[in-house]
Amino acid sequence: MSYEPPTPAAELPTEIVETLNGYSPDQLQRIARYAEELAEHKARKARLENEPDENEINERTDDLPDDVPSKATITTKEINDNRYYYWQWREGDKVKSKYKGPVNSDE
Repeated sequence: MSYEPPTPAAELPTEIVETLNGYSPDQLQRIARYAEELAEHKARKARLENEPDENEINERTDDLPDDVPSKATITTKEINDNRYYYWQWREGDKVKSKYKGPVNSDE
């Protein structure tokens, strides 16, 4: 790792860069985790909103569990440097998840 501070992406607003530079390493780690989770949440929400209506889906995949609706999508989540698949779907205002299995490194 370099002893020089990192160069921020040109797209980042100056006020955000200046604010982040004032935080401790511990605060920055928490901000980084939150930012990753927020980005994943927004991406998942956008995917779920763009999915076809349940009435438009006629097929069920063979590996879809009985308690998972056919409109569910598969998402990947990284936990402790390991990647896992989860079924995710929307029920009203809530996003529901069910563990599917580990991501194979062969894929």
